[in-house]
Amino acid sequence: MDVRRRQPVSVGSIKAHPNGKSLGGVNVDVHDPIKASDALPLPLYLANAVFFGVFFSVVYFLLTRWREKIRTSTPLHVVTLSEIAAIVTFLGSFIYLLGFFGIDFVQGFIARPGHDNEWDAEDDIIVKDDARAVPCGAAIDCDPPVVASPKPKVPVPSPLSSEEDEEIIKSVVAGAVPSYTLESRLGDCKRAAAIRREVLQRMTGRSLDGLPLEGLDYESILGQCCEMPVGYVQIPVGIAGPLLLDGREYSIPMATTEGCLVASTNRGCKAIYASGGATSVLLRDAMTRAPVVRFGTAKRAAELMLFLENPLNFNTLSVVFNKTSRFGRLQSIKCAIAGKNLYIRFSCSTGDAMGMNMISKGVQNVLDFLQTDFPDMETIGLSGNYCSDKKPAAVNWIEGRGKSVVCEAIIKEEVVKKVLKTNVAALVELNMLKNLTGSAMAGALGGFNAHASNIVSAVYIATGQDPAQNVESSHCITMMEAVNNGKDLHISVTMPSIEVGTVGGGTQLASQSACLNLLGVKGASKESPGMNARQLAAIVAGSVLAGELSLMSAIAAGQLVRSHMKYNRSSRDVSKA
Repeated sequence: MDVRRRQPVSVGSIKAHPNGKSLGGVNVDVHDPIKASDALPLPLYLANAVFFGVFFSVVYFLLTRWREKIRTSTPLHVVTLSEIAAIVTFLGSFIYLLGFFGIDFVQGFIARPGHDNEWDAEDDIIVKDDARAVPCGAAIDCDPPVVASPKPKVPVPSPLSSEEDEEIIKSVVAGAVPSYTLESRLGDCKRAAAIRREVLQRMTGRSLDGLPLEGLDYESILGQCCEMPVGYVQIPVGIAGPLLLDGREYSIPMATTEGCLVASTNRGCKAIYASGGATSVLLRDAMTRAPVVRFGTAKRAAELMLFLENPLNFNTLSVVFNKTSRFGRLQSIKCAIAGKNLYIRFSCSTGDAMGMNMISKGVQNVLDFLQTDFPDMETIGLSGNYCSDKKPAAVNWIEGRGKSVVCEAIIKEEVVKKVLKTNVAALVELNMLKNLTGSAMAGALGGFNAHASNIVSAVYIATGQDPAQNVESSHCITMMEAVNNGKDLHISVTMPSIEVGTVGGGTQLASQSACLNLLGVKGASKESPGMNARQLAAIVAGSVLAGELSLMSAIAAGQLVRSHMKYNRSSRDVSKA
């Protein structure tokens, strides 16, 4: 049946003569506009069938051709005449399908009742010449009453929004509407969060009054940072510093609920500043991803390992890997065998992004390429935990992951006494017995420090990093040594796996972006790709250096308990504030 769809009108349907006759004194033009379905002189269902068939046929053809080019390392931009024809056909069929289905789909959301402008579309058609004193309501055939003189239309607030929300809430509670579809159904992310929040309160019988809803741009987190939001958690942000690092001053934003942490780190920054500042060195910059593949025999797994680690094959593999990104550049491949299973650890630079998605795309491309020469290779998982991500692992401690940084400073004797309230000998002895010997006794893996994870977590949350990567990013060994005839203190932190980025993920949120801007590393570097992310890694290491220096001094001077009782205790019930 050839049915032409018209743009929906909110609040009831309007009957009109098909030739545009007068409707209750109102002239309404209801002639069909030109539709995408008028492209062929065929019945509607046949036209749709033709374009659907053409669309999927050319998509299959192009995907097959491009996959063959990837396998043969043929540049994708080199196209044949048949491929050009297929691309043109694809565009034509896509435009038809978009015109037929997509535009009305979008208009359906735009014309949804319950929004502030729900009457605007009707005003242009119906109310222009209407002399009624009150709206007609939802009646379909409603003739205007006879009045003595025309009166201006009085805007009547529509209760449809709240009533519609109530209906949606009931539907979600009943399970008829999935909660995760609210954003796509409503087209309003904040409204979806408010409805989901109310549903949660009704279903659990518990209040969320202390969890804020207002003040967050819910559009910015859609499809990027968080699913099914009902609000956001407030975390205070304190500033430590200035930290004098590599000749530049930085004010360090720290998001934390631990009292004394910011104050302690600030004291460490003060001591470093008074001693001439700290310096940092970037040792490595390479994100890793390690898929696990399986063969029928261990011999075949070893053959692939020898192929991958052969320097003669690296250039070919890097070309395949690098095709997937402008910034991802393959640096090395390291393999490990467990029986007939092979773990392949790819390392690559990722520009200013933390880079997990970037390297995953490159790895997938290489695996597809290897399938040609190793058809018996079975990919078990794109990540085989030899990476290793968000888990303490010796491979990260030894080989590094992300940015590997060492940061050092020489603290003068008078600063140790006046600012840190201790002495050099006590600090050196405490560091040896606590951070080195004590951690070894505990069987620590990368935990040869006092509290590096405290500072890493606080800076990560403030700047939009992945807090879970604090696990390996906090791998740190703190070293202290008396220098200049025992008068001054040399302190250093070595951190082999700081995983940070200044683009993507949470870095694009307003608050986190502001903290990155405070540090001067917001977004991608325009001077040199990756420079902002590397600078942020150095700042993290410098902040850890300050935190280690201050906490170790507090312990050496016996001030730890006293300072925490002063700054980390409160008799006030914050929940009632």
